[in-house]
Amino acid sequence: MGYPVGKVAAWSGVTVRTLHHYDEIGLLSPSGRTSAGYRSYSDEDLDRLQRVLFYRELGFGLETIAKVVDDPGLDALEHLRRQRTLLLERIGELSRMVESVERVIKAKEVGGALTPEEKFEVFGEFREPEGYAEEAVRRWGETPQWQAAAMPLSKAEWSEAEKAREDWVRRLLDVVDSGAPADSAAAMDLAEEHRRMLAAFMGDCDHALHREIAALYATEPVQLGFLVREPDQRPGLGEYIRDAVHANAARARE
Repeated sequence: MGYPVGKVAAWSGVTVRTLHHYDEIGLLSPSGRTSAGYRSYSDEDLDRLQRVLFYRELGFGLETIAKVVDDPGLDALEHLRRQRTLLLERIGELSRMVESVERVIKAKEVGGALTPEEKFEVFGEFREPEGYAEEAVRRWGETPQWQAAAMPLSKAEWSEAEKAREDWVRRLLDVVDSGAPADSAAAMDLAEEHRRMLAAFMGDCDHALHREIAALYATEPVQLGFLVREPDQRPGLGEYIRDAVHANAARARE
């Protein structure tokens, strides 16, 4: 029994023009013709079309699809097994994409927890760089610390955290301006206080993780800017904080 091209197009969801194109390039040529000369597709042709459309859906090019469906080493059962494998791989890829999008959504929610007016009230002129949330998600989104920090805060909670940061920075600059070295007791005490502040925000921040974070203050100005706003920064301040954190971690091991 043969099926006309219009009916095959309706069943498969592709256009008649697409089926004509597949015929022209030899990817799917109908097995027969009607008495009037029109294309007529057999059940075997429909099976082949199903395979073609499957590989097409996965993003294969037509030339590659032709080689796959014409592979003499693959019978119908092997094609199904191959399709199952490819589908499972695709499901894995889509799951990872969904997780990535969900992390970006969380980052956006954190950034959008306050209205623009409330952000100005809490942070003044300071704003995170454009695209920072997405970059942070890419780098740290899978860590439990990031996921804990991604929980939205209220305006009152942000205000309290900002006041604590400002107070800490004020006392840090007093120590720096006094000439005390980074391994002084005062500097190490501030480093420990900073670690505990991070732990309250992220849920966990041991000395090893604290050293990793502090290293960013010395190498990435944007990270230092989150902790110490640019007008309050001193030359070498990032290195000073990093060294104080390392000294505090060494003190904790003694």
